[in-house]
Amino acid sequence: MRKIIFFFSIIIALAAGLLFKPDFAFASEVGGSKEEIDELNQQINQRKDKIKQLEETIGKYQKNIDEKRLEAVSLKNQMSILDNRTAQVEADIELTKEKINEARLEIEALELTIKEKETAIARQKRIIIKIMQNVNAQDQKSYLEILLTNKSFSDFYNQVQYLENIYTDLGSSIKLLRLMKEDLEAKKKQIEDKKTLYEQLKKDLEEKKNNLKEQTNIKQNLLAQTHSSELKYRTLLSSLKQQYQAVENEVRNYEEQVRKKLAEEEKFKQLQEAGSVILSWPVLGRYITSIFHDPDYPYRNVFEHSGIDIRSPQGSPVKAAAAGYVARAKRCSNSSCYSYVLIVHTGDISTLYGHLSTVLVEADQFVNRGDIIGYSGGTPGTVGAGPFVTGPHLHFETRLNGIPVDPRRYLAD
Repeated sequence: MRKIIFFFSIIIALAAGLLFKPDFAFASEVGGSKEEIDELNQQINQRKDKIKQLEETIGKYQKNIDEKRLEAVSLKNQMSILDNRTAQVEADIELTKEKINEARLEIEALELTIKEKETAIARQKRIIIKIMQNVNAQDQKSYLEILLTNKSFSDFYNQVQYLENIYTDLGSSIKLLRLMKEDLEAKKKQIEDKKTLYEQLKKDLEEKKNNLKEQTNIKQNLLAQTHSSELKYRTLLSSLKQQYQAVENEVRNYEEQVRKKLAEEEKFKQLQEAGSVILSWPVLGRYITSIFHDPDYPYRNVFEHSGIDIRSPQGSPVKAAAAGYVARAKRCSNSSCYSYVLIVHTGDISTLYGHLSTVLVEADQFVNRGDIIGYSGGTPGTVGAGPFVTGPHLHFETRLNGIPVDPRRYLAD
């Protein structure tokens, strides 16, 4: 009987030894990854500190810009705003690079953590298998058999306790395994999220580099047009205001005339059946370089930005955001002329597509949602770009009762 008790003691000691394996032994199984993870976490914290510093720097540039906006309009003031804006974009690029590095390090740390978890799970499975083997070896014995084979009640009680300990260890091991697996799945989800963030940050970095290029072009164009002369700057502003107002008046007149004509011909019924006023994105990209009434819009001294600018390579297809009738299809033959398409929809909504390099539709033509109406432009100096350009993009407007409103209120997600 003492041999049996001794045998169970060895089993429980073995199970306990596996369950409470020292940390240094576990670290050796995973190739010292704990030290690697600690090193990566230290690097991540350094990146976080750098990110915080860059965010503070960007905030200072924004404060300078806000202060300059309160000053009187002048060439010097505008150049100062552009300089601060350029420095802000440069800092934003560095910030994005740091976030990319941070995400990369976090991915590496998560990958090492996942390896640790997988090693720990494999170890826990071995523990459970060992305990199960011991359980199965004793599973056929009833308490009566154990009682009959022991000389005293004390020996019987000790053996029963040993068996109960084995079952307790088995239950604890299975619970621990379940928790470890849940944690592993959570870590795998985290790494997928980090990888998605990493790819998005890389895309953002390219867009911000384009933003920097545009800021540089704005400053160079402004200097070229004014020759650093305050008088020429004021003359330029006056000319741009006149051109903007001429376009705005033209758009409103055409929309009013066409909408009245469509109502008289009862064509809005057909339009209602063709589609709702929920708008689709007119170009493939969705990166907005200037928002509606953007405070950073470079021509804000001339007019409030009446739409959104969506970055789009020169010559990209532009599609109707919803079904409607073409109220105006303005074609141009030079770069100073502003080329655009105006479409009237139901619900007193109309959409405008500006800086087109090519126009494919005609006035009074009916278009369905997604029909290609032209090709994007916006590159300074190209046909149809007009005077209000900073780089290739689509200027997209949404108008309610003839008044520009924020298109993002109507665009589908």
